[in-house]
Amino acid sequence: MVLARKVQTGRLMQPKTSTLERWQFSAAVLLPVVLALVITAAAVLGFVFWSTANIDERALDRQSAMFGQIIEARRDQLEHELASVAVRDDTVVNTRLMFNFNWVDRNIGKWMHEFFGHNRIVVLDTTAQPLYMMQDGVAVEPREYRRIASPVQQLVNRVRAVPPRTVVPGTQPRPISISDFALVEGQPAIVSVMTIVSDSGAIMQAPGTEPLIAAVQFLDDATASRFNNEYLFADGHFSLVRTAKPDRATHPILNNAGRFVAFFDWERDRPGLMLLRQTGPALAAAFAVAAILVFLLLSQLRRSSAALEAGRRHAEHQAAHDRLTGLPNRMSFDAHLAHVLTDRQGANAQLSLLMLDLDRFKQVNDTLGHQAGDELICAVGRRIRGVVGPGVMIARLGGDEFAILVRDRQQDVTAMAGTIIEAVSHAFDLNHFKAHVGVSIGIVNVTGGNAEPRELVRKADIALYEAKASGRNRSVVYEEHMNELLQLQHTIEGELREALQRNDQLSVAFQPLIDQRSRKVIGAEALARWHHPKYGQISPARFIPVAENTGLIETLGEVVLRRACELGATAPGRTIAVNISPTQLRNPRFSGQVFDILRETGMRPTDLELEITESILLDDEHVSAQNLRTFRAAGIHIALDDFGTGYSSLSYLKRYPVDRIKIDRSFVSQLSEGHVSVAITQAIVTLAHAMEIEVTAEGVETEAQATILGRLGCNTLQGFLFSGGVPAGQITAIFADKANTPDRRRTRAA
Repeated sequence: MVLARKVQTGRLMQPKTSTLERWQFSAAVLLPVVLALVITAAAVLGFVFWSTANIDERALDRQSAMFGQIIEARRDQLEHELASVAVRDDTVVNTRLMFNFNWVDRNIGKWMHEFFGHNRIVVLDTTAQPLYMMQDGVAVEPREYRRIASPVQQLVNRVRAVPPRTVVPGTQPRPISISDFALVEGQPAIVSVMTIVSDSGAIMQAPGTEPLIAAVQFLDDATASRFNNEYLFADGHFSLVRTAKPDRATHPILNNAGRFVAFFDWERDRPGLMLLRQTGPALAAAFAVAAILVFLLLSQLRRSSAALEAGRRHAEHQAAHDRLTGLPNRMSFDAHLAHVLTDRQGANAQLSLLMLDLDRFKQVNDTLGHQAGDELICAVGRRIRGVVGPGVMIARLGGDEFAILVRDRQQDVTAMAGTIIEAVSHAFDLNHFKAHVGVSIGIVNVTGGNAEPRELVRKADIALYEAKASGRNRSVVYEEHMNELLQLQHTIEGELREALQRNDQLSVAFQPLIDQRSRKVIGAEALARWHHPKYGQISPARFIPVAENTGLIETLGEVVLRRACELGATAPGRTIAVNISPTQLRNPRFSGQVFDILRETGMRPTDLELEITESILLDDEHVSAQNLRTFRAAGIHIALDDFGTGYSSLSYLKRYPVDRIKIDRSFVSQLSEGHVSVAITQAIVTLAHAMEIEVTAEGVETEAQATILGRLGCNTLQGFLFSGGVPAGQITAIFADKANTPDRRRTRAA
C-alpha cells in the first residue's frame, strides 16, 4: 500500500513538476524576448517619431533652399530680360541720341510688361533723370518716378560706381547691371538697373555716360501664385512681417546689404507626419504579429542580404552617374580623368579633353519649361554619344555642360567637335515644339602623363570661353597665348611692387600748362612713367589700374606727389598739378601725408593743384570730403579732371567747390566749326566762369582747336600742340625761359 501510494504520489507530482519546468523554461526564454520586443518597440517608436520630425525638418530645409534658389534665379532672370532690350543699337539711338517716346513706349515699356510681366519700367538719361516711365503696362508722366526713385537711385549709384570697362572699338560693349531686393511703393520687389549699350559696338559711349534702364518686378500675390503653381508651394504669400503660425514655414528675403526686405511663407509640407498617420495602424498590427514574423525573418535574411547588396550597387551607380541622362557625373569624370593621367600605360598616349556648353539652352528652358529642358539635355546626350561612339568617356558636369575625354591618337578631335556642332544644330522635337540650340566647345590636347587634372580642365574652360567670346556655336583649341592675358595682371603687379622698392624704373614726366591768352607756360602736370628694364616703356593705362586694384596706388601716388613737390619748390609761382586716386583721398592720413611732403620739400601749398575725378564727388564719403576741405583751407587748389564724361552735376560742384575743371580730351578732339562739341564746350566754360571756376582744356593737338578754345574763353591749354610730358630738368629749363615769365597769379576768393 505504501509502495502503491508512493507510486501514485510520484505520478501526481510529475505533471506539476513538468508544468513548472515548462513555465520556467518559457519564462526564461520568453521574458528576454518580451523585454527585447518591448525595448525594440520603444526604440522603434522613438525612432519613428524622431524620423517623422527629421523628415519634416529636411522637407522644410529643402523647400527653404529651393525657394532661395528660385528667388535668386528670378533676380538673375530679371537682369537677362532687361538685357534683351538694353543691349541694342536701336535702344541707344532712341533713348540717348534722339529720344523717341513712341518707340520706347512700344518696344520697351509695353513689351516688357506684356511679355515679361514687369510692373515698372524707367528709362533714365545720362544724369539719372527720368525720360520715360511705365506703370503696369501704361506710360505715365516721368515725374511719377519719384515714387520709386529711392530704391532705384541706390542701384543707379552703384552702377555708376563700377569702374569703367575698357571698350575696344568695333566690339560689343558689356552692360553694367546690378539687381537687388527692395521695398518699392511699400511692396517687396526685385529691382534691376542696367546701362544701355550697343549690341554691335558701332555706337560708342564714354564709360559712365550711358543711359540707364530700370525694371521693377513686385513680389506680390501674382508672383506668389506663380511660385505656388510652378514649384508646388502650398498657399504661399509674400509679407513684410514673419508669420507666427507654427504650421507655416517662412523664408526671409535679404537684400545685398543683408537687410530684411520681406518674407515668403507657405503651408509646411509634413511628409513625416503624414507618413506617421498613414502607417500608425499598420505599425500596431505589425507589433501584434511581431512574434510570428521573427522566425520568418530568418528565412528572409539571405534574400534580404542579396537585396541589400543590389541596393548598394545601385546606390554606387547613382552616386557616379547623372540621374537625368544616365551619363557619368562630375565626380565620376574627375576620378576617371585623374586615373587616365596617372595610368602608366597611357603616359605617352594622346589625350584630348572637350568641354561643351549649350548655346541658347536657357531660352528653351524658360520658354518651354524645365521638363522640356530636361528632355533636351537627354536628347543632346544621345546625339553626342551617336557621334563619338560607345568607347569614349562622356560626362554631364551639370546644367547644360558636358565633357568628352578622347584617348584615341587616331581620332581627329577637331573634326569630331565639328560633327557634334552639326548634330546639335538640328532641331529637337520637344512637346510638339521644335527647339534649336547650339554648342560651344573648348578643346585641349595633352600627352597623358604631363598634366594635372585641374590644369587640364582649366585650359579647356579657357578655350570654351574663347569659343563663346568668338560668337558661340564653334570649337576652339587651347593655345598658350590665351593664358597670357590672365597672367599679365599678376606679372605687372609683381614687377610694379619691385619697381616701387627701387629708384631706377619709375619716373615723373611733366606736361606744360599753357596760359591761353599769353601762350606762356604757367605750370605743369605730373605724369607717372615706368621704364622696365625688360619690357621697356609700360603705358600708364596698363599699370595704373593694376595699382588701383591691388592697393599699390597709395605708394605710387606718394612717389609722384613727392617728386612733383620737389619740382614745385624750385619754381614758386608755377602751378604743379598732381592726379590723386579715390583710394588716396579716402585715407584719413592722406592730408597729413600731403602736408608732410610740402613741409619736407619746401613747396608752397598755393602752387599745388590736386586733380580729382567726378567719381570722388559722387562717393560722398566723409573722409574724402574732409580731406578736400582741409586742402582748400590750406590754399591747395582742387581741379576736377575729365569733366563732362561722368555725372557733371551742379549739385556736386556746389557741395564740393573746386578751383578748376578740366574739359576732357574727348570733347577737345572733336572741336571744329559747326560741330556740336563747340556748343557743349561753350556751355561748360560759361557754367564754370559763372561759378568763378577756371577751365583747362586737355588734349589740344591743333592750332585750330586752340583758337576755338581761346574764343570760347578757356583759361588754360594742355596738349601735344605745345608739348608732351618732359623730364624734370627740361621743364625746369622751360620755366626759366624769360618768354615764360609768369604774370601776376590769380588768387582764389575766400
